[in-house]
Amino acid sequence: MAGIISVSRTDLAQRRKKLRRQRQMKIIQAIWRTFAITGFAGGLFWVAVQPIWMLKAPKQIVMKSGNKLLSQETSQSLLVLSYPQSLWRIQPSAIANSLEKQPIIASAIVRRRLFPPGLIIDIQERVPVAVTQTPTVQNQGNSNKKVTIGLLDATGVWMPLEKYTSLNPTRKLPDLRVIGLPQKYCHDWTQLHQAVSHSPVKVMEIDCQNPTNLILKTELGNVHLGVPGSQLSEQIKVLGQMRHLAAKLKSGEMEYIDLKNPEIPLVQMNQINPKLTPKTPGNI
Repeated sequence: MAGIISVSRTDLAQRRKKLRRQRQMKIIQAIWRTFAITGFAGGLFWVAVQPIWMLKAPKQIVMKSGNKLLSQETSQSLLVLSYPQSLWRIQPSAIANSLEKQPIIASAIVRRRLFPPGLIIDIQERVPVAVTQTPTVQNQGNSNKKVTIGLLDATGVWMPLEKYTSLNPTRKLPDLRVIGLPQKYCHDWTQLHQAVSHSPVKVMEIDCQNPTNLILKTELGNVHLGVPGSQLSEQIKVLGQMRHLAAKLKSGEMEYIDLKNPEIPLVQMNQINPKLTPKTPGNI
């Protein structure tokens, strides 16, 4: 029994020594791990603060619109950046937000490029659907008016023509023209544009100068719609039913088509025949 007890005590002592050695090894490993992580982080910081990771000139920025690479001059005109500055201090989200505030840009994604150091910017441009002509009085008390030319996209966002053409110098402008102040009709612009774009009668111009009477210039002639509202789709539908009217009237006979009430469409004749003739879709 004494021999067994002595062996057990020896075994226990060896086990305790082994456990102490394992704890010491774990402590040493933890210390080395801490030194390694600290050294690695310090190395990354040292690399990050080196002059190579600097944005020094506009040529380090690559800006694309879809598959089109924009010129350096165009990129500079869209960006507000100071040089030089650390690539790590630049906030891509802030640059993207500043780009999206520009009327010609719908969305932007900005990424840092490490090799070689720089920025990669992908933008999505707004697509214009109409050219706007906005008359503005040049001087107070002066009847002379200056016309401001701009562009509208399908959602009603107004774009300066110069900004758009600087980005797309060779792209053809839309055929549709809008006359009037954008803030007068943008509230209904999406509905108006959808209705006009689906009209079987071609619409060349939308006159919004009178907020109480929307006027369309079409291949049939001028069409008066009154105040744009919920009946706009029905008015365009009735206009489509009148598309063969041009074959029944001589050139210059008709002054305008009145569709303020689409249930009772009217054709206003010119002074050579001043009679106001009511027409219905079934009789036209």
